[in-house]
Amino acid sequence: MVGRALAGRFRELGHDVVIGTRDVEQTVSRVESDGFGTPPFAEWHKDNPEVRLLPFPKAGAHAEVVVNATAGVKALSALAAVGMANLSGKVLVDLALPLDFSNGLPPKLLVANTDSLGEQIQRAYPQARVVKTLNTMFVRIMIEPARIPGRHNIFLAGDDLDAKETVKGLLRGFGWRDEVMIDLGGIQSARATEMYMQLYFALVGALGHFDFNISVEQKPQGGQDAEPVLAGLNHSLDDAVS
Repeated sequence: MVGRALAGRFRELGHDVVIGTRDVEQTVSRVESDGFGTPPFAEWHKDNPEVRLLPFPKAGAHAEVVVNATAGVKALSALAAVGMANLSGKVLVDLALPLDFSNGLPPKLLVANTDSLGEQIQRAYPQARVVKTLNTMFVRIMIEPARIPGRHNIFLAGDDLDAKETVKGLLRGFGWRDEVMIDLGGIQSARATEMYMQLYFALVGALGHFDFNISVEQKPQGGQDAEPVLAGLNHSLDDAVS
């Protein structure tokens, strides 16, 4: 669902888009919906014939930017099928979440606290330029931020500054404004956005829908009251452990 929505929107914006799969023939011949009720690929492809379907290695070789919109539990194996050489040097936009639905909703996280899927991908493919983003909201909001009125935020995490600038350009195409993009720092910050899923699914249950997003409200900059508190926090933590 997510991959198709992104592919369709990228194509509308004029990008040359391909989708990768393990087995092209099997993917196009499938007639049943998946476990989440997503219609078979062939139905979607009738309305999006310009988006080509290729085996993973050919899709990776074709791409300048790779978007990982796979299920998180399959992400590393899918990227392995793409191949190290086809990912080397490329911007890899990682949307995937390490969610475990084996016990239904809300899902559990398969990795958290001391690691993240984003970091695992970066370690597995050190020559790729991984940027974690778009993983804190429902897919319709990813590609149409104006669906939610007012100011709300999107986050980026990654070690490569130039890669993040490339991704920001793609986000602008979707309608995200620079002032709502928050760069959290290195890829380790992917832990924070992936672990947000605990709150996200709690909100889905409380609100009964997916049409919401985070808005980070800040005190206006300037003046003594707006001073950064991180140095003071570090000092307090040092006192607490001394």
